[in-house]
Amino acid sequence: MSGTGGFEAYDDQDGPDDHETGPDDGGGDLRGDGTGGPSDQGNPVHPPRIPVPRASVEDTGRPLPVLDEPAPPPVPVLEHRVLKSLLGAWALAACSAEETAAVEDHLGDCGSCADEALRLRGAVGLLQRPESLDLDPGLRTRVLDGCLDRRPPRIPIPVWARPYDSETARLDALLQDFGDSEWHAPVRLRWFDADEATSRRTTVAGVIAHLMSVDGLVAIALGLDDPLGEAHADAPTPSGRTEAYWRGSHFPPTRSVRTPWREQSHDLVRTVSFTGGTAGKLEVAYGDFALPLHDAMLDRAFECWVHAEDIAEAVDYPYDPPSPRHLNRMIDLAARMLPAVLAQRRQKGLTSPAHGRHLVSAGGPGRTLRLEIEGLGGGEWLIPLDSPAAVGSAEHEVAHVALDGVEFCQLAAGHVPPAEAAAGQVGDRDAIRDVLFAAASLSRM
Repeated sequence: MSGTGGFEAYDDQDGPDDHETGPDDGGGDLRGDGTGGPSDQGNPVHPPRIPVPRASVEDTGRPLPVLDEPAPPPVPVLEHRVLKSLLGAWALAACSAEETAAVEDHLGDCGSCADEALRLRGAVGLLQRPESLDLDPGLRTRVLDGCLDRRPPRIPIPVWARPYDSETARLDALLQDFGDSEWHAPVRLRWFDADEATSRRTTVAGVIAHLMSVDGLVAIALGLDDPLGEAHADAPTPSGRTEAYWRGSHFPPTRSVRTPWREQSHDLVRTVSFTGGTAGKLEVAYGDFALPLHDAMLDRAFECWVHAEDIAEAVDYPYDPPSPRHLNRMIDLAARMLPAVLAQRRQKGLTSPAHGRHLVSAGGPGRTLRLEIEGLGGGEWLIPLDSPAAVGSAEHEVAHVALDGVEFCQLAAGHVPPAEAAAGQVGDRDAIRDVLFAAASLSRM
């Protein structure tokens, strides 16, 4: 620091004589501009070792230099017919940047191409299916499989109970954010009775009460509490139990029914998991028929999915089918039940007179219909036509029916009339009609 209070430029490399005037300095040039001048002490001053900052161009008052901006790439010049042929790719956003620029430049000048471009853009919008906010129904299964591969469960869920576990979880996720208006939204339950379409009006909460009442048949078979409690059903059938629950409620079912339904579904899965494979052969009575426990759990999974779609339709919300492996198990259950249903309908006189029908011994081959289910979860099933004890045989095939997997399930649920089922049909028309109506008669409330 100098005696005047200012800071001096200082360099560690300066010696004690660096600031003294040499004999040939002659006073020196003080400012470096040739004007010279005495210093404060009468000695010439050397320029500072640290350079002075340069002045910014903005401080000079001069105009800023104009920068040359790069010119935009030229728009390629294409013929009208070429540009018109690119409209489809442009609507699908499949053109390159140069082609897009050329097409859009052309649309500003050509009215016919502009109209065609609008129509194509509208068509592309119709092709795009509205995306569901729900997760892929197979995602839960894949995540669980990945977790269980790394750390197997101490008490695994039986394979035949997994579709029920998955479908109840998906339905519960749909119900999670429902408000009062959604819980009271009207729902129409549909099924086939005596080859006639039948329906019953209820609410979303009423559907959950129906599912809980019928799931109670499985709970009773496993020794769990009956959700009906003290209510008395006129008949131990799914419809009789549902009517009894609805009558026993002091008020129409509300959102409060969700908790006992979900707890019951957890209890069912937990119980069959603890019993392992030994409980699969227990019978669950449905009133006028019975199913083994492993088939009853598939039946309950199927009905849970069908009624979840009813609920989603009532609140205008998309809902996806089950995962392919679970859908295949549900289709297989329906296909295995068809021979017995055909026999019951034959006893009631509801089937067509079979000219080639003949009784066969148990386990022997008989007239057969090939049921081909297309899409994910599909496959082929040989349905014996003349006796539930017969075995389907490709050598005795008299008819072939092909349906989409989801559509077949909708037919079995009573949501699609047999006469309107979009089925590929080859062979005996009477046999095909009998099988389609038998599939529809699988439905119930």
